[in-house]
Amino acid sequence: MNFVEYADREMMMIDLANKLAGELNSHLMHEDTATLAVPGGTTPGPIFDDLCAARLDWGRVKVMLTDERWVPGDSPRSNTKLIRERLLVSRASSATYVPLYADAPEPEDKLDALRDSVAGALPITVLLLGMGDDMHTASLFPHGDGLAEALASDAPVLLPVRTPDQPEARVTLSARVLKDAMSTHIVITGAKKREALERARKERDPMAAPVISILPEATVHWAE
Repeated sequence: MNFVEYADREMMMIDLANKLAGELNSHLMHEDTATLAVPGGTTPGPIFDDLCAARLDWGRVKVMLTDERWVPGDSPRSNTKLIRERLLVSRASSATYVPLYADAPEPEDKLDALRDSVAGALPITVLLLGMGDDMHTASLFPHGDGLAEALASDAPVLLPVRTPDQPEARVTLSARVLKDAMSTHIVITGAKKREALERARKERDPMAAPVISILPEATVHWAE
């Protein structure tokens, strides 16, 4: 794991957007396409605001989420809504979006088709993740429903997730897919997330701290 500390959040967001764009551009210099996978939530929004204006051949970039709530794309709880409004705009509007949601009552109704679509965009070229205070990443929650399957070396690319404290199901990329990314970045802010990172680095059980499955390959970016 690499760790980068920044003087302030604004500087971190700008620097990280530039880094992601640079890695995508370098990949496109010798490959036909690139895949960018990003999280939802509030933290990455400022990164998307800068990244969407980057000068690169977005028409050759596939964009997907690392996880998604099973809600329509116009729902306030939809991660798709976030990236459509803040990432897939400006120059990045020509990127190809690979969805993790389809119109159906439950994820299992559409999983096969979604998995085929995701598999066609792998491996991930550049991966951006967040991390929760509980040491989860994507929708890999400590001791969560389906976590053992999601952590398995032969896990499917996409899995359904349900948690008792959430009103809807989710889908998440498996740890196998996340670990296979060519370049991995984790962005966190604040003292609680820094403390959680230190706890994760001491933890040996990925069932208790799923993020440790990804940490060895990651660069963690932190600002207070």
